[in-house]
Amino acid sequence: MRIGVDYTAGIWQGAGIGRYTRELVRAAAQSDPELSFQLFYAATGLDQQGPFVHYAQQLAATYHNIRLRPLPITPRLLTILWQRVRLPLRIEWLIGPLDVVHAPDFVLPPTRARTLLTIHDLTFLVEPGCAEPKLRRYLSTAVPRSLQRADLIVVDSKATASDLGRLYGIPNRRIRLLYPAVDTRFRPIPTAEAQAVRQRLGLPEHFLLFVGTLEPRKNLVRLLQAFTLLQSEHPDLHLLIAGKRGWLYDDIFATVEQCHLRDRVHFLDFVADEDLPALYNLARAFVYPSLYEGFGFPVLEALACGTPVVTTKVSSLPEVTGSAAVFVDPLDPEDIAAGIRTALSNPMPLRTAGPQQAALFRWEQAGQTLVAIYRELVTIKQAR
Repeated sequence: MRIGVDYTAGIWQGAGIGRYTRELVRAAAQSDPELSFQLFYAATGLDQQGPFVHYAQQLAATYHNIRLRPLPITPRLLTILWQRVRLPLRIEWLIGPLDVVHAPDFVLPPTRARTLLTIHDLTFLVEPGCAEPKLRRYLSTAVPRSLQRADLIVVDSKATASDLGRLYGIPNRRIRLLYPAVDTRFRPIPTAEAQAVRQRLGLPEHFLLFVGTLEPRKNLVRLLQAFTLLQSEHPDLHLLIAGKRGWLYDDIFATVEQCHLRDRVHFLDFVADEDLPALYNLARAFVYPSLYEGFGFPVLEALACGTPVVTTKVSSLPEVTGSAAVFVDPLDPEDIAAGIRTALSNPMPLRTAGPQQAALFRWEQAGQTLVAIYRELVTIKQAR
């Protein structure tokens, strides 16, 4: 069976959908060596020395059933041709015949193969004010078209499955649940190893941690307001925000100035994957007051490292955390501050429960589930 996977996010994006694509393809290829994976991606403008290119090359060298299929085009132009102009340039014309095409990033390319579409979340509908306007307009037209064409739809959580039914009328019979997972490098690590990263990055002794893209959905303005309420109680506590600037982030930096937090809040930008486990381990608590999540990788990573987690009881986050987190109201800075106090004052139960909860999410299981879905798609085709 030849599986075409749109690997563009996997080779261009550092976190989120990029990580999902990389890990899931590896797990599926490992699960069934008889499947042939054709990883196609927009390659023009790609840094050939970048870490994700190197990862893809290692992947193809390690698994004989993976072949990289770079396309001589930029991601933007590929999106314009396939999704905006809707040019019927089928992917088979570029990489050969396929049995299944899997699109892990919301939209399907033109194809005559059976199709699997991953929908991670519906932020652009559930929290439209949190989405970048151009992206919201694009997804509002491209996603419904892809949903209509998809033979099956994969979601990261029951919450997203519910949203698909409520907002688009997608029946459960077309939806398959596949939980992402956490890499084994996210775990409690020796103190000396973590301290070496602290010294190299110049991190403060006591800090709260947030990891994620700087965008309105992450609710960082209210996190900063909550952190302000803790200053007198914890004069040596800092807040580290690790993540690239996304969109509509000016209010975040304005709040830092308004609350006089410049000396206590540190923006680390994107943190290399190899440093993230130490960052989680060093944090006194991980705070993730998101307004909406399709899954929430950083929460699971923090749990796996045994870091006390403070998050919100919205969308998928209760599915990910179970009872291993402190839940707060995302719209109330005082409640966020109260949740942080709880995590700081009684961390040991959370440190014990976190790795146990994270162990329920394994890439090996995710890969096996995906392979079963691929085979189901072929069976559907043969039945027709």
